Amino acid sequence: MATSIVIADDHLLIAKAISGIIEQFRHFTVLYEVENGLALQEKFKNPKNIPDILLLDISMPLMDGFETARWISQEYPHVQVMALTMQNEDEALIKMIKSGAKGFLHKNIHPTELEAALDSLVQKGYYFPDWATGKLLHTIASPEKAEQSQIVLNQREIEFLKLAATELTYKEIGEKLYCSPRTVEGYRDALFEKLNLKTRIGLVVYGIRNKIIDI
Repeated sequence: MATSIVIADDHLLIAKAISGIIEQFRHFTVLYEVENGLALQEKFKNPKNIPDILLLDISMPLMDGFETARWISQEYPHVQVMALTMQNEDEALIKMIKSGAKGFLHKNIHPTELEAALDSLVQKGYYFPDWATGKLLHTIASPEKAEQSQIVLNQREIEFLKLAATELTYKEIGEKLYCSPRTVEGYRDALFEKLNLKTRIGLVVYGIRNKIIDI
Protein backbone atom coordinates (compact mmCIF):
# COMPACT_ATOMS: atom_id res chain seq x y z
CA MET A 1 0.00 0.00 0.00
CA ALA A 2 1.27 3.46 -0.90
CA THR A 3 2.25 5.87 1.87
CA SER A 4 -0.26 8.73 1.96
CA ILE A 5 0.88 12.36 1.95
CA VAL A 6 -0.82 15.72 2.47
CA ILE A 7 0.80 19.02 1.49
CA ALA A 8 0.09 22.19 3.48
CA ASP A 9 1.42 25.26 1.65
CA ASP A 10 -0.20 28.60 0.87
CA HIS A 11 1.67 28.77 -2.46
CA LEU A 12 -0.72 26.76 -4.61
CA LEU A 13 1.60 26.39 -7.60
CA ILE A 14 4.39 25.03 -5.41
CA ALA A 15 2.03 22.62 -3.65
CA LYS A 16 0.67 21.37 -6.98
CA ALA A 17 4.16 21.00 -8.41
CA ILE A 18 5.37 18.96 -5.43
CA SER A 19 2.19 16.90 -5.56
CA GLY A 20 2.73 16.13 -9.24
CA ILE A 21 6.30 15.00 -8.60
CA ILE A 22 5.31 12.76 -5.68
CA GLU A 23 2.57 11.10 -7.72
CA GLN A 24 5.31 9.79 -10.00
CA PHE A 25 6.94 7.96 -7.09
CA ARG A 26 6.07 4.28 -6.82
CA HIS A 27 5.37 4.03 -3.09
CA PHE A 28 3.71 7.39 -2.35
CA THR A 29 0.42 9.09 -3.09
CA VAL A 30 -0.90 12.60 -2.34
CA LEU A 31 -4.37 12.81 -0.81
CA TYR A 32 -4.83 16.57 -1.18
CA GLU A 33 -3.29 20.02 -0.67
CA VAL A 34 -4.38 22.74 1.79
CA GLU A 35 -3.28 26.37 2.18
CA ASN A 36 -2.85 26.57 5.98
CA GLY A 37 -3.24 24.81 9.31
CA LEU A 38 -6.86 25.85 9.79
CA ALA A 39 -7.86 24.24 6.51
CA LEU A 40 -5.94 21.14 7.57
CA GLN A 41 -7.83 20.95 10.86
CA GLU A 42 -11.10 21.06 8.94
CA LYS A 43 -9.95 18.24 6.65
CA PHE A 44 -8.81 16.09 9.57
CA LYS A 45 -12.38 15.96 10.91
CA ASN A 46 -12.80 13.12 8.42
CA PRO A 47 -10.52 10.21 9.46
CA LYS A 48 -10.07 9.26 5.81
CA ASN A 49 -8.21 12.55 5.29
CA ILE A 50 -5.49 11.83 7.87
CA PRO A 51 -2.23 10.95 6.06
CA ASP A 52 0.91 9.08 7.01
CA ILE A 53 3.10 12.10 6.22
CA LEU A 54 2.43 15.84 6.28
CA LEU A 55 4.66 18.09 4.17
CA LEU A 56 4.27 21.36 6.03
CA ASP A 57 5.26 24.85 4.92
CA ILE A 58 6.72 26.93 7.74
CA SER A 59 5.34 30.30 6.61
CA MET A 60 1.56 30.20 6.14
CA PRO A 61 -1.20 32.69 6.99
CA LEU A 62 -3.81 32.18 9.74
CA MET A 63 -2.11 29.11 11.24
CA ASP A 64 1.58 28.76 10.43
CA GLY A 65 3.84 25.73 10.32
CA PHE A 66 5.00 26.00 13.93
CA GLU A 67 1.49 26.03 15.37
CA THR A 68 0.33 23.33 12.97
CA ALA A 69 3.28 21.06 13.83
CA ARG A 70 2.58 21.40 17.55
CA TRP A 71 -1.09 20.57 16.98
CA ILE A 72 -0.18 17.50 14.93
CA SER A 73 2.29 16.32 17.60
CA GLN A 74 -0.35 16.59 20.30
CA GLU A 75 -3.41 15.31 18.46
CA TYR A 76 -2.01 13.01 15.76
CA PRO A 77 1.47 11.88 16.89
CA HIS A 78 1.48 9.04 14.36
CA VAL A 79 1.50 11.57 11.49
CA GLN A 80 5.09 12.35 10.53
CA VAL A 81 5.75 16.02 9.83
CA MET A 82 8.31 17.09 7.25
CA ALA A 83 8.89 20.84 7.10
CA LEU A 84 8.92 22.60 3.73
CA THR A 85 10.96 25.77 3.73
CA MET A 86 12.72 28.44 1.71
CA GLN A 87 14.44 29.56 4.92
CA ASN A 88 17.90 28.59 6.07
CA GLU A 89 17.73 30.42 9.40
CA ASP A 90 18.77 28.21 12.29
CA GLU A 91 16.15 29.75 14.58
CA ALA A 92 13.21 28.78 12.35
CA LEU A 93 14.45 25.24 11.81
CA ILE A 94 15.22 24.75 15.49
CA LYS A 95 11.72 25.93 16.34
CA MET A 96 10.24 23.41 13.89
CA ILE A 97 12.25 20.57 15.45
CA LYS A 98 10.99 21.54 18.89
CA SER A 99 7.46 21.72 17.46
CA GLY A 100 7.67 18.11 16.34
CA ALA A 101 9.06 18.07 12.79
CA LYS A 102 10.94 14.90 11.87
CA GLY A 103 12.87 16.51 9.04
CA PHE A 104 13.26 19.32 6.53
CA LEU A 105 12.99 19.78 2.79
CA HIS A 106 14.07 22.87 0.89
CA LYS A 107 11.48 23.75 -1.74
CA ASN A 108 14.04 23.71 -4.54
CA ILE A 109 15.00 20.12 -3.73
CA HIS A 110 15.71 17.76 -6.66
CA PRO A 111 12.99 15.11 -7.22
CA THR A 112 15.41 12.25 -6.55
CA GLU A 113 16.34 13.77 -3.20
CA LEU A 114 12.66 14.32 -2.42
CA GLU A 115 11.95 10.63 -2.95
CA ALA A 116 14.99 9.66 -0.88
CA ALA A 117 13.83 11.98 1.91
CA LEU A 118 10.36 10.43 1.96
CA ASP A 119 11.86 6.93 1.95
CA SER A 120 14.08 7.89 4.88
CA LEU A 121 11.12 9.27 6.81
CA VAL A 122 9.18 6.03 6.33
CA GLN A 123 12.06 3.66 7.04
CA LYS A 124 14.00 5.53 9.73
CA GLY A 125 11.47 7.99 11.13
CA TYR A 126 13.50 11.08 10.22
CA TYR A 127 15.19 12.97 7.40
CA PHE A 128 17.69 15.79 7.80
CA PRO A 129 19.91 17.32 5.09
CA ASP A 130 23.69 17.23 4.84
CA TRP A 131 24.29 18.85 8.23
CA ALA A 132 22.84 15.82 10.00
CA THR A 133 25.90 13.62 9.82
CA GLY A 134 28.31 11.69 12.01
CA LYS A 135 27.31 11.21 15.63
CA LEU A 136 24.00 13.02 15.08
CA LEU A 137 22.80 10.43 12.57
CA HIS A 138 24.11 7.63 14.79
CA THR A 139 22.17 9.01 17.72
CA ILE A 140 18.93 9.28 15.74
CA ALA A 141 19.25 5.89 14.06
CA SER A 142 20.37 3.97 17.18
CA PRO A 143 19.24 5.84 20.31
CA GLU A 144 19.86 2.86 22.60
CA LYS A 145 23.47 2.42 21.52
CA ALA A 146 24.01 6.15 21.49
CA GLU A 147 22.83 6.41 25.06
CA GLN A 148 25.38 3.82 26.14
CA SER A 149 28.25 5.60 24.41
CA GLN A 150 27.00 9.13 24.95
CA ILE A 151 29.74 11.70 25.20
CA VAL A 152 29.90 13.39 28.57
CA LEU A 153 29.35 17.16 28.44
CA ASN A 154 30.45 19.47 31.21
CA GLN A 155 27.99 21.79 32.95
CA ARG A 156 28.98 24.83 30.90
CA GLU A 157 28.51 22.95 27.64
CA ILE A 158 25.08 21.79 28.78
CA GLU A 159 24.10 25.35 29.70
CA PHE A 160 25.23 26.57 26.28
CA LEU A 161 23.42 23.73 24.50
CA LYS A 162 20.13 24.57 26.22
CA LEU A 163 20.46 28.24 25.28
CA ALA A 164 21.37 27.30 21.71
CA ALA A 165 17.90 25.73 21.44
CA THR A 166 16.28 29.12 22.00
CA GLU A 167 15.90 32.01 19.57
CA LEU A 168 18.71 33.94 21.29
CA THR A 169 21.64 35.14 19.21
CA TYR A 170 25.14 34.09 20.23
CA LYS A 171 25.69 37.59 21.60
CA GLU A 172 22.56 37.26 23.77
CA ILE A 173 23.67 33.79 24.89
CA GLY A 174 26.95 35.37 26.01
CA GLU A 175 25.02 37.88 28.11
CA LYS A 176 23.08 35.03 29.75
CA LEU A 177 26.30 33.17 30.52
CA TYR A 178 28.15 36.35 31.56
CA CYS A 179 30.88 35.85 28.98
CA SER A 180 32.06 37.40 25.72
CA PRO A 181 30.76 36.44 22.26
CA ARG A 182 34.22 35.02 21.52
CA THR A 183 33.93 32.70 24.53
CA VAL A 184 30.49 31.59 23.34
CA GLU A 185 31.95 30.81 19.93
CA GLY A 186 34.56 28.75 21.74
CA TYR A 187 31.85 26.70 23.47
CA ARG A 188 30.12 26.22 20.14
CA ASP A 189 33.25 25.16 18.26
CA ALA A 190 34.26 22.78 21.05
CA LEU A 191 30.86 21.08 20.88
CA PHE A 192 31.01 20.93 17.09
CA GLU A 193 34.31 19.06 17.35
CA LYS A 194 33.30 16.87 20.29
CA LEU A 195 29.98 15.82 18.71
CA ASN A 196 31.18 15.82 15.09
CA LEU A 197 28.55 18.38 14.08
CA LYS A 198 28.66 21.47 11.90
CA THR A 199 25.65 23.65 12.72
CA ARG A 200 23.56 25.00 15.57
CA ILE A 201 20.62 22.96 14.31
CA GLY A 202 22.68 19.80 14.65
CA LEU A 203 23.48 20.71 18.26
CA VAL A 204 19.80 21.16 19.05
CA VAL A 205 18.78 17.84 17.49
CA TYR A 206 21.54 16.13 19.47
CA GLY A 207 20.32 17.79 22.67
CA ILE A 208 16.72 16.75 22.08
CA ARG A 209 17.58 13.16 21.20
CA ASN A 210 19.75 12.82 24.30
CA LYS A 211 17.14 14.43 26.58
CA ILE A 212 19.35 17.41 27.38
CA ILE A 213 16.81 19.75 25.83
CA ASP A 214 13.10 19.50 26.60
CA ILE A 215 10.59 20.00 23.81
